[in-house]
Amino acid sequence: MIVNAHRGVFNMYIAGTQVEQTAALKGSTLLERVFAVTSGITLSQVTEITGLCAPTLQNWIKRGWTSSPVNKKYSIDQVARMIIINALRDVMPLENIAYLMQYINGDANSRLDDIIPESQLYFYFSVINERCGNNHFDEKQTIKLINEVCSDYKENTPGGEKRLKNALKIMIYTYRASLYKKEVEQMIAELRENSLN
Repeated sequence: MIVNAHRGVFNMYIAGTQVEQTAALKGSTLLERVFAVTSGITLSQVTEITGLCAPTLQNWIKRGWTSSPVNKKYSIDQVARMIIINALRDVMPLENIAYLMQYINGDANSRLDDIIPESQLYFYFSVINERCGNNHFDEKQTIKLINEVCSDYKENTPGGEKRLKNALKIMIYTYRASLYKKEVEQMIAELRENSLN
């Protein structure tokens, strides 16, 4: 099944951001490009990328969903974590997203319990979304794609690979559901507009 791409919902923006996706700029290259010239970005730059307001991001820090900036600068992994949360929150409750992130990487304030850097997680997530395109993938196709994309993953914790793949499957399904939700919202808006004419 192909979703109507003319509506512009699929692949219009990079997942979790308000940055338009182009042939040259995709989710898989976004963080690499942003952090190629700096080791950290400010809160205002994070809000510009994500479209989130500063109080929302500060609330996530207060709740322990992401770690505090160092010298008022956010690292590539902190930004990746915020983008992932933002990409999923349209259809998944924040508490469930927080649990999913903890399932993958434990405490947001510690790197010791991480099975993967968040920037690498976002890279995998983005590559899978880019390969899905406008196509609807069933569970078998999704698992195959996850296995292909994660083939270079080196497990540093027993069970880490299984946790990573389980989490990616949930992330992909959640994000794709948010795209379908936006598609439905556009369709309803068109119905309303057409019924007025």
